[in-house]
Amino acid sequence: MKLVVISFAPFIKKEGRFYAYSPYIKEIELWAKHSDEIAFVCPILKQDNDLLISQIHFPISRIFVAKAFYVKSFWSSVKAFQYSFWNFYQLFRAMIWADHIHLRCPGNLGLMACLVQIFFPSKVKTAKYAGNWDPKSIQPIAYRLQKWLLSNTFLTKNMKVLVYGNWERMTRNIKPFFTASYKEEDKIEVGSRDFDQVIDFIFVGTLSEGKRPLYAVKIIEELAKNGLAVRLSLYGTGLEKSKLENYIAEHQLGEIVFLKGNYSHEEMKKVYQQAHFNILPSKSEGWPKVVAEGMFWGCLPIATRVSCVPDMLDEGKRGLLLTMDFNKDAILIYDLVKNKEACQKKAMEGLDWSRRYTLDLFESEIKTLLQQ
Repeated sequence: MKLVVISFAPFIKKEGRFYAYSPYIKEIELWAKHSDEIAFVCPILKQDNDLLISQIHFPISRIFVAKAFYVKSFWSSVKAFQYSFWNFYQLFRAMIWADHIHLRCPGNLGLMACLVQIFFPSKVKTAKYAGNWDPKSIQPIAYRLQKWLLSNTFLTKNMKVLVYGNWERMTRNIKPFFTASYKEEDKIEVGSRDFDQVIDFIFVGTLSEGKRPLYAVKIIEELAKNGLAVRLSLYGTGLEKSKLENYIAEHQLGEIVFLKGNYSHEEMKKVYQQAHFNILPSKSEGWPKVVAEGMFWGCLPIATRVSCVPDMLDEGKRGLLLTMDFNKDAILIYDLVKNKEACQKKAMEGLDWSRRYTLDLFESEIKTLLQQ
């Protein structure tokens, strides 16, 4: 069976070898494992642009190189229009070649693939929608159009669409799904946290305006002002880094807030096992992998009410849902930190829930999808 993966996630070529974003490749390895040949439609870059990347070790049959573009100005719109013709051509070639077509949405290339796949109604297809599927959420028109195309069973045939969460009025081709990071063998015993020492908070993710890392910093600042022994370590990098550095310096937070940069998957295991709380005040998520990863190790999640997060946290039974009212959130977190028994109970319930979704189960589900 020949599988083609269509994604705007770029490959990076270094010294004749291909690399890509590490969590993405970790998942795609499972798709490759259960196909005879695998090809990609994606851009190829020369620089990693600070992405956390790893080398691709499985064999790739073909790469249908797409042109990367972003619509940010008039001239970038003109360039995007020109590149679209090439990308449509590559998508048609790839879908003709493939037995199974796998789309990664949302994104510019994903939208184009949603249109091209209409011309291949008899081919088996899957799509992973990694964004927020919530029909009530406010999203760009391109995202809404992709969701409409994917759920339209007249235009989109022979496809399973994998989405995060259970939502009202889902069409028959929509399948609630999940993402996993750890195997069954990773289920080692995790001890309870000591809440009588310094309370460790972590933020894991891109330092971007959308993830709102500064909100996490301000929360820690407020808790410290109110007499709690707390510290925050931020793992990741991004455009907000300099802004955070300036805020930390101006407010003299250097002894309780630390910018750690990118850590490897193995390094993050140790971080999750030692931290008390994992805070993610993000504006939008699909499946917030870092929340599930922290829960796997007994790290209590504090996250916004977006996408499937309320389901993951069981409306607060397995963590704390932020209101994004700063004063209210500061009080809620303060009260939770002071209640050791509630923290331990929520953390253990989160651990039990997260450990249902292992890579072993994930691989089994992917194998079933490819064999349909």
